[in-house]
Amino acid sequence: MTTDQTGAAVEPMLGAAPLELEDAPATGGQTLWPQIPRPVFIARVIIGTVMAAAALYAPFYFDPVYNRLLSQAIYLAIAAMGLNLLTGFNGQVSIGHGFFYGVGAFTSAILMVDHGWTFEATIPIALLLNLVIGLLVGLPALRVRGLYLALVTLGLAVLFPQLASKYVDGVGGVALLRPPARDFSSLIEGLDNDQWAYFLSLFIMVVLFLLAWNLVRGRIGRSMIAVRDQEIAATTVGVNLAGTKVTTFAISAAYAGVAGSLSVMVDHVAAATNPIFYFQRSVEFLVAMTIGGAATILGPAVGALALVLLRRNTEDLIEGKEILAPALYGAALIAIVFVLPEGLVGGVRRFLAWLGRRSSAKGRPPTHPIPDDSQ
Repeated sequence: MTTDQTGAAVEPMLGAAPLELEDAPATGGQTLWPQIPRPVFIARVIIGTVMAAAALYAPFYFDPVYNRLLSQAIYLAIAAMGLNLLTGFNGQVSIGHGFFYGVGAFTSAILMVDHGWTFEATIPIALLLNLVIGLLVGLPALRVRGLYLALVTLGLAVLFPQLASKYVDGVGGVALLRPPARDFSSLIEGLDNDQWAYFLSLFIMVVLFLLAWNLVRGRIGRSMIAVRDQEIAATTVGVNLAGTKVTTFAISAAYAGVAGSLSVMVDHVAAATNPIFYFQRSVEFLVAMTIGGAATILGPAVGALALVLLRRNTEDLIEGKEILAPALYGAALIAIVFVLPEGLVGGVRRFLAWLGRRSSAKGRPPTHPIPDDSQ
């Protein structure tokens, strides 16, 4: 239990890790980064170096099939990061980000198939379009919250296949578009097409994650967290409640749109023939965010990778039974909430914090009782 600036008690949302002291922005002349214990600093450097080296070397080590799986994990991570901004940092629950994902996918596919655009040029269009749609959806969403907001957004994900089937005339008269494979050819000599798709997705993910990292540590980020933890207290200290919620919803939708656009490059298709596909995608974003760690920056990436590996190892169980996929992800979600309620990254963060406290305790000189001179 923490307190806000007015002294009111604040109970953080389940699974959302509040900003730690070392992550908080500087105010009032205080230093931005307090002294980090040496073991914690070394552990962070080692983890970061290993992750970066593995990410850069992976596409040269694996075959095209696994490179495609890694690319799928990347675009899932981007969508989960967008949902993380909305749910983890701002406290608005959404189960409908599959809608924005689908809009991004069909935006890129339509521009490529019907208008001859290059794929790379369609990505910013998908981002901007979903940003606008996110604003339009975010405004009426101000009137609902909690489970009601989750149900409203769920309706969007369920509705999208019907909308796409009505307005998109694809292969065989159904909502299915397949841009030519040559349109996704590598732009860098020496990189195979699957490696190019991986590195382009990785580059975009890094850029968007850095933007999210700066966002949550700025004024907007502090407003988002204040709204999540205690709306009334946030309003009393001058936070624009409506503006914060709508802005976060729009940014979150834009992230999901970019993920959908990248999925066309990775999977070479934009389809709305499966009535539960985009609902399933929405559940995957939520599960990836929770498994990795809500209100963390790296959590969605870790959760997305774990989710893709889970799906890879269990696809034989759900082949031809796609309806079982949400149940499987739901079981994984329940398991991680019981074992690591703060997610995988939250668990690592807690371990590093324990390591830092232990190091500080070892370096502290022993205390001796003060002698009583009166005796």
